[in-house]
Amino acid sequence: MRRTRSGIAYATGGTDGPLLLLLHGLGATGAVWTPLLAQFHEAWPGRWAAPDLRGHGLSQFTPPYGYAVHAADMAELATELGAPSVTVLGHSFGGVVGAVLGGGWFGVAVDRVVALGVKIDWTDDEVTRAQAMARRPPQVFASAGEAADRHLKLAGLRDLVDPAEPVARAGVRIGEGGWIAALDPRAFSAVGPPVETVLSRCAAPLRLAAGAADPMVGLDAMRRVDPDAVLIEGAGHNAHYETPEAVWPLLQSS
Repeated sequence: MRRTRSGIAYATGGTDGPLLLLLHGLGATGAVWTPLLAQFHEAWPGRWAAPDLRGHGLSQFTPPYGYAVHAADMAELATELGAPSVTVLGHSFGGVVGAVLGGGWFGVAVDRVVALGVKIDWTDDEVTRAQAMARRPPQVFASAGEAADRHLKLAGLRDLVDPAEPVARAGVRIGEGGWIAALDPRAFSAVGPPVETVLSRCAAPLRLAAGAADPMVGLDAMRRVDPDAVLIEGAGHNAHYETPEAVWPLLQSS
């Protein structure tokens, strides 16, 4: 893992050229892109980077955690790598961050943004619960395995990943008095701004997609923003992990 000057940890590979920026969802880490990279990293004609967003994984736990702060972190990463342009593949929260980065305000040329499983419609109760989570201290566990299980629950990966797998252990840190999921609860404070409005301000070409069984977003909601939005058969909320072979072509067709 490497780090930007501001403390964002990221894995990277490939050669000079356009940067593929892989942005995980709220509660996850860059390790969630492992299945996709295992199959397709050699197909990308440039460099790729899979960061842990601020407040996640090995990155710094320093607020604020708004979408624009995350986008600024990603612009710094792209600049430090000398990327001539950026393509974003983002999941859920990471897709919104990608759309903000594609808004043209950060001095980075964004060719396109592919956003998977972005929850567009939020009820007042859902926003209130997210804000309440931001005020809770992290849970401390006696073992790394228990913390990994908590990480998987927060990332929506519990039914897909075993707590002993490296993808799960990437979401664990040693905290005061034991083990914690590698997520600063204050990161939930980013929830609140209308997601549809944020997405609509993306100046770069934006493609929305979601698993056909994703309970968080449906085709009608996505097509209010992207008339060409698509569903990915055989996948739920984590389509990039469940069916990477169906996600990769979106980068060519968008």
